Amino acid sequence: MNMLVALGGTETFFLVIGIIVFLLLIIATCVKVVPQSYAVILERLGAYVATWDVGIHIKMPLIDKVVKRVALKEQVVDFAPQPVITKDNVTMRIDTVVFFQITDPKLYTYGVENPIMAIENLTATTLRNIIGDLELDETLTSRELINSKMRVSLDQATDPWGIKVNRVELKNIIPPAAIQEAMEKQMKAERERREAILIAEGEKKSTILIAEGKKESAILDAEAEKEAAILRAEAKKEATIREAEGHAEAILRVQQANADGIKFIREAGADEAVIRIKSLEALAKVADGQATKIIIPSDLTNLANVVTSAAELAKK
Repeated sequence: MNMLVALGGTETFFLVIGIIVFLLLIIATCVKVVPQSYAVILERLGAYVATWDVGIHIKMPLIDKVVKRVALKEQVVDFAPQPVITKDNVTMRIDTVVFFQITDPKLYTYGVENPIMAIENLTATTLRNIIGDLELDETLTSRELINSKMRVSLDQATDPWGIKVNRVELKNIIPPAAIQEAMEKQMKAERERREAILIAEGEKKSTILIAEGKKESAILDAEAEKEAAILRAEAKKEATIREAEGHAEAILRVQQANADGIKFIREAGADEAVIRIKSLEALAKVADGQATKIIIPSDLTNLANVVTSAAELAKK
């Protein structure tokens, strides 16, 4: 009997331990911690109850259920290339990148069955509508316009789903192979044309610079020749002036010497006839020089008297 009592007590102990462990497990499953940038959708008996934000939350056991954990950070989805047709009937493939953020976890959970697939299909249809109004050249050069139109359209369409589309980018525009080849040929021809223009402009500038150099050289040569001629003329003028001054100085000294001689003769008591002879001798010396002009006294009658006086003086 004592053994049965002991066995019953052991079973009770383990039963109590089991119940306590079970309760701890239940409590552990009812406590939830929501991290930063996340939200949790809670249902009770299949109906929406609340949206848990960051922090610790406790739910009712068995009747409450966490149905979705939603990331609130900005997300990026890269969609595969989609075939589109331009206004001028050119088929090309364009892949897009969509940047979006969940603003309402409840609408995101209950608004659409598969939000990512819905955004992909909506992106494809919107892109076809926009490209259908543009020609090939406009499509290739209007990325910003296409991105802006797609963002506005997608943002309006996804607003009931609790999604905000922040940005849409065209990642690649892939035209047909024939179009690519034609574009490459066009670009090659354009580059060759620009190269030819640059070469022609370089040759033109080079020719102009050479001509300007020759012009400046000719001007400098002419100015140098002009200055040399001016210097030569000034030197010649200076030499002529100095030569004339030299002759004038020589004549002046001769006349001064004659004057001094005549003065000396007069002071020595010579008469007028001797003075006139000395004057004629001075005149003859002047005539023997390099002077081109000789001044002769106008009183030629006195010259005969001078000669007669000279003859008489010679006889004596």
